[in-house]
Amino acid sequence: MAEAETAAPVRTVRLQVAPARQEESGQGIARMPRAAFQKLGITEGDVVEIIGKRTTAAIAMAAYPEDDALDVVRLDGLQRGNAEAGSGEHVEIARAESRPATRVVFAPAQREMRLQGPTQALKRNFFRKPLVAGDLVATTGQQPVQNMPPDVRQLLRAPAYALTQIRLSVHSTSPKGIVHIDENTEVELRAEFEEPRDGRAVVNYDDVGGMEETIRALREMIELPLRYPELFTRLGVEPPKGVLLHGPPGTGKTRLAQAVANESDAEFFTINGPEIMGSGYGESEKRLREVFEEATRAAPAIIFIDEIDSIAPKRTQVPGEAEKRLVAQLLTLMDGLEKRANLVVIAATNRPDAIDEALRRPGRFDREIVIGVPDQRGRREILAIHTRGMPMEAAVDLDELARVTHGFVGADIAALTREAAIEAVRRIMPRLDLDARTIPPEVLEDLCVTRDDFLAALKRVQPSAMREVMVQVPSVAWDDIGGAGEAIDKLKEGIELPLKNPDAFRRLGIRPAKGFLLYGPPGTGKTLLAKAVAREAEANFISMKSSDLLSKWYGESEQQIARLFARARAVAPCVVFIDEIDSLVPARGSGQGEPQVTGRVVNTILAEMDGLEELQSVVVIGATNRPTLVDPALLRPGRFDELVYVGTPDAAGRAHILGIHTAKMPLGSDVDLAWLAGQTERFTGADLEDLVRRAGLAALRRVGGEVSTVEARDFEAALKDSRATVTVEMEEEYLKMRGELKKRAAAVQPIGFFSPEMLKPTREKKHD
Repeated sequence: MAEAETAAPVRTVRLQVAPARQEESGQGIARMPRAAFQKLGITEGDVVEIIGKRTTAAIAMAAYPEDDALDVVRLDGLQRGNAEAGSGEHVEIARAESRPATRVVFAPAQREMRLQGPTQALKRNFFRKPLVAGDLVATTGQQPVQNMPPDVRQLLRAPAYALTQIRLSVHSTSPKGIVHIDENTEVELRAEFEEPRDGRAVVNYDDVGGMEETIRALREMIELPLRYPELFTRLGVEPPKGVLLHGPPGTGKTRLAQAVANESDAEFFTINGPEIMGSGYGESEKRLREVFEEATRAAPAIIFIDEIDSIAPKRTQVPGEAEKRLVAQLLTLMDGLEKRANLVVIAATNRPDAIDEALRRPGRFDREIVIGVPDQRGRREILAIHTRGMPMEAAVDLDELARVTHGFVGADIAALTREAAIEAVRRIMPRLDLDARTIPPEVLEDLCVTRDDFLAALKRVQPSAMREVMVQVPSVAWDDIGGAGEAIDKLKEGIELPLKNPDAFRRLGIRPAKGFLLYGPPGTGKTLLAKAVAREAEANFISMKSSDLLSKWYGESEQQIARLFARARAVAPCVVFIDEIDSLVPARGSGQGEPQVTGRVVNTILAEMDGLEELQSVVVIGATNRPTLVDPALLRPGRFDELVYVGTPDAAGRAHILGIHTAKMPLGSDVDLAWLAGQTERFTGADLEDLVRRAGLAALRRVGGEVSTVEARDFEAALKDSRATVTVEMEEEYLKMRGELKKRAAAVQPIGFFSPEMLKPTREKKHD
């Protein structure tokens, strides 16, 4: 007993593996709780040995605050691969001594990578990092993590290679065991690809951002049955057979399937839809059978079918017999008489409704997982992945970029970082000698991506879901609109607040407004207000003209509207602006022989705005100068919640508008904009712009091409030629409308399906 008490303290701890944060991928860190540090007798920055199925090394760092009470060690994907331990498994951690290496040989771990050039940058990148022969490691151009010893941090600042994270395998080290590179180490880089132990050099969970919940669901469905089939045998149930991933293009479905296969140590077989199709009778089915047979022999295995809608379309909708036979073959392979163990099928598509219904049942695709457009947190993670190896200046704020990239999917964010990198390259182009085959090291050292590069890239990259309806992000701000103070306040309150601060509405238990109808005389700035809303709310902006949505083909108009709203949901937060909405949604049953199509269009818009499928973070703005023609059912709360009157500006508003339009005009000292505003009673913004234009023309007429200023007499001449487009009668009519519109919307409700106009003929007949 006394011997046991005096024995040396235990120098290993057993911890459960958890994934590291995205931004720390490739840094070679093991985040552990304080208790583990005390047991091992180590401090931050010390080297530890991680013993899974294989042994590797890492730098010990303190756990994140939320993990400190848990027995977990956070390792990135490469380290999990090096230790051959998946998330959720346990590893032993021991204190380790790292010896200085006399020689280290690296080789590219990616097949398409060809590397050449001096090894000095590599030496700097891996300086003092623990290395083990056979490990996969990554270069990085980002700042090293905090808490690193200052001398190491200083040495890690320099990027190894420009712009991308490069994965390398440690081919050999001398001496063997855990070593580190110091000033005297000889570093060699082999040009040719070295086959890695597994596929983690290509993709692992660290390379998939914004999908925490999805990864968790997939691991339950796939990793558990493949790693521990006895669990399901004990429970007396069959393990899941398949998972269908669906979502918009570019969200990372294929990449996620590759990561799952690599992390679950399963053989990976890919079927690309069109490749399986053969020209001969029965050839396609034979190829499909062969893939399944090969996967069964190599079990545990994953078969990944990309674009499954191309090989398993609805049999009722395809004329060809070959497609029908192929669907039938896939059904039998997935759930036929022959039982297949340790085999999971993952399929990906962005058109789930085009797949045969027989596939979408338990026993075939047991679970359907939607991979949607990432939220702000997800976008931040994806940005961290794509800028992992990018030398960036300190002013680049990934949180800010994540905030303004609404509706961006993974592929869009990859394109954004690529465009920003091209901007950086464009800056150093003058320093490149195009005749020389290599780039001088000092030019590579100076290559750095700035905030301005990202802002320039943002102008060129739009969300892929918006490509068809892409509109230039409006450049109009609230300050560019004068005389619409009340309307601006209502829009700010109803649109900016809920889009920028949805939590406040959730806390109060109220829903934000779904729609705004801007009405008022022509030329008062309704369209301009919608543009300003889109810019100031930092939202995507889809602008549609009524004529674009109407089609002569039966049912086409309704489909166009459904597609418009589906796209808006995909890229939310989004502002949908429909100009001249009265021509699209006229009052139904007005008895004036309106075409049937508009009645169906009204019904579709009513259902989209307040139907079973809720609009989340999508705001509809309609603009019209004839609000009385709009169907009353649209004017009730839940559809167009706010009816915003945009009238003619008052004197102060007119002075503001004149100031905006004359901002770039050289005005004479005698021009008094306040006096002009007093002379332009009932002038709209469009009228005032016309007045300024005419004054400029008068100055040109007076002096000719050498004109330098526009004087008061030019404005007086312009006033004689200008007039207010809004008459007193029109203004009175609109003011009367303001009170009637709400009453009109309310009057329709009790009557149910009929409007008063529709009931009129019936009453007259009875009377006769």
